[in-house]
Amino acid sequence: MRAVLVLLVLLTAPGLALAQQRPAAGRGADAARPDLDTLFEALKAAPDEASAAMVESRIRAAWVAQASPAAVLLLRRGARNLAARTNDEALEDFDAAIILSPTSAEAWHQRAQAYAALGDATAAARDLQEALRLEPRHFGALMTLSILQEERGDARAALRSLEAAMALYPRLPGGDQRLRELRRKAEGDAT
Repeated sequence: MRAVLVLLVLLTAPGLALAQQRPAAGRGADAARPDLDTLFEALKAAPDEASAAMVESRIRAAWVAQASPAAVLLLRRGARNLAARTNDEALEDFDAAIILSPTSAEAWHQRAQAYAALGDATAAARDLQEALRLEPRHFGALMTLSILQEERGDARAALRSLEAAMALYPRLPGGDQRLRELRRKAEGDAT
């Protein structure tokens, strides 16, 4: 059954990609919700890492596509700036993307990453809270939150955030190893 669901998602994905490229007139988080629901089911049921990675990329593309076209360009430029470690420029791009598309959970998540890269964990946590308010299934925001909580020294909170991310995305790359490490930190060596 799981393989059938994954195959169904992969076969309908080209149509999904085309729908995401159409003009965004009236399109918002609610318009993409049914597609995301199906993708999240497929992500949980993915039979292997390769299938899960394909579904993950479709979910991330759907999150980005929820923003306005101008915001999408800013998100892409911001991601490039973040990768190039020009964090101040990335922050400016994500600020502008949020102004254009304040309901884009991905914009809030990416700005949180920029704040974290700049060492402002408080601002990053605020943005992650907003990203998760807008999209409670944002496994990327949960992972980023887990990392911030661990850096703050709160292994139990980091473990809870990671477990929430892995409940959504069981084949999260590196998730099992990180889960073992956080359990050891949070619960001691008895586990």
